[in-house]
Amino acid sequence: MRPTLPRLLKAGAFAALALATLPLAGRPAAAADAICYNCPPEWADWGSMLKAIKADTGIDVPQDNKNSGQSLTQIIAEKASPVADVAYLGVTFGIKAKDAGVTQPYEPKGFADIPDGLKDKDGNWFTIHSGTLGLFVNKDALGGAPVPACWADLLKPEYKGLVGYLDPTSAFVGYVGAVAVNGAMGGSLDDFKPGIEYFKKLQANQPIVPKQTSYARVVSGEIPILFDYDFNAYRARYSDMGHFEFVIPCEGSVVVPYVMTMVKGAPHPEAAKKVLDYVLSDKGQAMWAKAYLRPARDIKLPPEVASRFLPAADYARAKPVDYAKMETAQKAFSEAYLNAVK
Repeated sequence: MRPTLPRLLKAGAFAALALATLPLAGRPAAAADAICYNCPPEWADWGSMLKAIKADTGIDVPQDNKNSGQSLTQIIAEKASPVADVAYLGVTFGIKAKDAGVTQPYEPKGFADIPDGLKDKDGNWFTIHSGTLGLFVNKDALGGAPVPACWADLLKPEYKGLVGYLDPTSAFVGYVGAVAVNGAMGGSLDDFKPGIEYFKKLQANQPIVPKQTSYARVVSGEIPILFDYDFNAYRARYSDMGHFEFVIPCEGSVVVPYVMTMVKGAPHPEAAKKVLDYVLSDKGQAMWAKAYLRPARDIKLPPEVASRFLPAADYARAKPVDYAKMETAQKAFSEAYLNAVK
């Protein structure tokens, strides 16, 4: 005899209740096996990375479109009952997360290969890839001027109207550019006078100073030379297939790390560790390189990928800085810039 509808409903409710009370290990795999804050599919090709993690480890990590500031704010708000297992952050936010007490030390496989200055010594945050600040050049838009080789070149009259940099008082990449120029001109994070003097001189060449990311304006030729990251220039050259070049100025520049951290009290700690191991693995590091980001570890890349980057001798001119000090110096620099340059 067939069971009646009420009996079926009752049985279904009982089965659901029984499933809900099973120990976690006995349940079917959850939709998400680990939560990463700020893993957006369109940035750094996280979309491909998350698919690879799923395919190779079986761990499902959903996409997440928060930025670094939003991620840190939420992690702090959830401190008593964490939701995220790991987070991907700009380096200054990684340092702030440690200072806020919302990280836990973990040294993934490959941690020892990350250069000093690009990781917390205890593993509270560590670089997975980096960008280098330099000159993103649209060669077709130079109007006959040569590709500049140095920061000092941009002060020459032939570059009048050709140079752009993001407003260093409102855009992080703009501030990174100011730190790079200042260091190249002999300044330090305690002394921004050389950088301020450089920007004052650059005003004679009528620079273009937007407040927001200007990738499209370089590609279109509206801004022929922009202070920007290497990965944007490589993307333009190899994905948009234009006559673009990236220059690490002869006087030197800075490296900007992107880091990951394990959240203190992560709900899925073992899955979190596997995710962090994966992004630092040889395969994971090679995937970042395919997205035009410099791997944190010095791994052997496929020749077709390695050839997209400038030679190691050029990158030797780009150095890490004290990123915590860089963050605390930003307000004073902004005030000095606004008083002297604008």
